[in-house]
Amino acid sequence: MPIELIYLIVLLAVICLLFIVLKRPIYEAMFVGYIAMVACLGAWGDFGTYLLKISTNTLFYAIIAFLTVAHIFSTTGVIDDCIDVILSIFGRFTGGAGYVALIGSTFMGALSGSGAGNVAATGVFTIPAMKKSGFPPELAANVEMSASTMGNMIPPAGVITAAFAALGLVYPETYDMSQLWMVMWGIALWFILQRAITLFAFCKYYKVKPMDPADVPKLGAALKKGWKALLIPVVIFLPFWLDSQFKTTLFKDLIGDGAAAMSSCILLFTPGLAGMYALLICKDKKKAKISNLANVLSNTVKGIVPVSATIYFAYAISELFAAKGVGDAIGAWVQSLGFSHLALAIFIPLFCALLGMVLPGSSQVAIFGGIFITLFANCGLNPLLACGMLPVITGAMEGMTPPLALCMYTAMGIAGSDLKKTTMNCLIWVGLHYALSVVCLMGILPIIGL
Repeated sequence: MPIELIYLIVLLAVICLLFIVLKRPIYEAMFVGYIAMVACLGAWGDFGTYLLKISTNTLFYAIIAFLTVAHIFSTTGVIDDCIDVILSIFGRFTGGAGYVALIGSTFMGALSGSGAGNVAATGVFTIPAMKKSGFPPELAANVEMSASTMGNMIPPAGVITAAFAALGLVYPETYDMSQLWMVMWGIALWFILQRAITLFAFCKYYKVKPMDPADVPKLGAALKKGWKALLIPVVIFLPFWLDSQFKTTLFKDLIGDGAAAMSSCILLFTPGLAGMYALLICKDKKKAKISNLANVLSNTVKGIVPVSATIYFAYAISELFAAKGVGDAIGAWVQSLGFSHLALAIFIPLFCALLGMVLPGSSQVAIFGGIFITLFANCGLNPLLACGMLPVITGAMEGMTPPLALCMYTAMGIAGSDLKKTTMNCLIWVGLHYALSVVCLMGILPIIGL
């Protein structure tokens, strides 16, 4: 067993000790975990380096921006208009708002390329709608979380591109991207079905019922009142769609290398655009005054800061591990174990779930992708399927696995749900995702594109 794997176990033990046994806040446990890893890796000289590096991470600021704009939506009342339209269409169906979150957030996640960023972007609409239609806060948070993380396994998500690069290293000039995209859609259909069934079961368990017809807004009245608010999702979605369609063509022709910079900044400036639009269409202009907004944000900062701090220290640990080659050493160890096909199918997704607590999906694919494809191909699995499962067990899993579940914390911040209840509910979603991953890696299910 490599010493790097022991470091990983120590990290999880430290976090669990402080959070579960000593009942310390999760962000405090995360910071102590970072200190423990700096000590284990002998990186005291770079203690501040990785903390400072996160201060330049666009996604970190984007999550904070979306959490902040969620309060602006709530204060101005525009989110209520959006929710009324959603409920007027789906309120009569059991769990209707949850299915809206499942489909909408899955699609949006594919464009944003970030599970946590997608939770922040779409959760501000879907989570309040679910809560208003009878979902417990912890269930609303996890429905959004599980749907958003799936965006990382649906084209054109960036993790898929990283997986294709890994496939190209093992099988150069053998497959093309269009083949992989078809396989990814085939895989995604099974996971969308799994999440829909899980959502149905949870609605039964929590006795979520259709809204009372008397409480369901009339569609015509809701549209008349809230049609301007319905453009907020468009304001958020449109930059991602335009970037995905034109960043290598029109935008590159117009602004050259600046097109790549624009792609990396979309998550950051989009919440600002949405917030300004919400202030413009707000009916009660008193609520849009700077003084009122300042009071609102000062009252809600206690809810934003703990989530932000947790995410911050989680990213710092990830940067530390990447710089010290922890992943490379663990990858070499996995390759030396000589597992059978079944053992690999059971172990690799579990291993990635563990890594997902500290390493982004793209980093996992970059470090372990070629090794994993080779291991499964040697057991007789189609290399294209092995490649297609990489985003499933890395990108989709990275934000789901406590204690460092960035997507869960982001959704919890919006839902205002209890940490313990949210975590326990999250573990069920993670377990079902893991189980289906094992089945897919065994090559049992028919996959479109193969």
